[in-house]
Amino acid sequence: MALPRVAVVAFDRISPFHLSVPCMVLDGHATRRAPVFDLRVCAPEPGTLRTDAGFGLHVRHGLRTLDRADIVVVPSWHGAEEPAPPALCRALRRAHARGARLVGLCLGSFVLADAGLLDGRPATTHWAAMEAFARRHPRVSLQPDVLYVDDGDVLTSAGTAAGIDCCLHLVRQWHGAAVAGRIARGMVVAPHRQGGQAQYIEQPLPADAGDARLDAVLAWALAHLDTPLDVDALATRALMSRRTFTRRFRQATGSSPLQWLAHQRLVRAQRLLEETGAPLERVAAQAGFGSAASLRLRFSAALGVSPSAWRRSFRGRA
Repeated sequence: MALPRVAVVAFDRISPFHLSVPCMVLDGHATRRAPVFDLRVCAPEPGTLRTDAGFGLHVRHGLRTLDRADIVVVPSWHGAEEPAPPALCRALRRAHARGARLVGLCLGSFVLADAGLLDGRPATTHWAAMEAFARRHPRVSLQPDVLYVDDGDVLTSAGTAAGIDCCLHLVRQWHGAAVAGRIARGMVVAPHRQGGQAQYIEQPLPADAGDARLDAVLAWALAHLDTPLDVDALATRALMSRRTFTRRFRQATGSSPLQWLAHQRLVRAQRLLEETGAPLERVAAQAGFGSAASLRLRFSAALGVSPSAWRRSFRGRA
């Protein structure tokens, strides 16, 4: 039986890592066994391409490769503001019209959207490009908190490593969990990750509110997250009525005081889990959640993973 045919689209100045993700997962080299797909790399302009790592690569196949592929993968793109070339968009539309499955990994989802293939459909992309994507393609139903979206004939993934998850998902669908598991073990990655990209989005402390009294209250609240805090206590400290404080707080931060407190407690818990070996009860107390049970509930609801799973993933990273 012929192997399913995969066309991976390369382009000038591509990231070698992004290109290697579908190549490594879908051609089965990680298992040191026979390939599981018939994979070819192609380009809008075949020949010698530059990479953003300072070396070149030679691509023999052009966009006609898409006309024979069962799966077409766009592994990344130049950036959120650079439109896909018309020839590539036409080739993608032809492939889609004859039944090929199209895959946009990371910023590659922009290319599928430029080709008009994501309008009215759910999709995702790298979290840092969400706002730019929403501005450029308002008809796409963006899913910000997932690693990848499988919408049948079109798949999109979040940032870099989520492309591995998406490609392993394709292997599971075509060849079963056992083959996907062998490839994942060969690459030393999880065969299926839980949670979504919300857990990888940087959660910075808020900028100054631009109001001296509010700034002082924000700083004081951050230093007392381990104590019971409510809107009345914060308003009193700001020397404002509850109504005035709430209105000015929302104007300055974009959220309500209680939403802001919940977010900052979550950030505090994340940092404690990453940087200390404190038991969950102590983490919960220092972050203001009260109990480990409450921490688990709020943490899982917000980030899609348990505090213990978060610690296993991020403890000790730079």
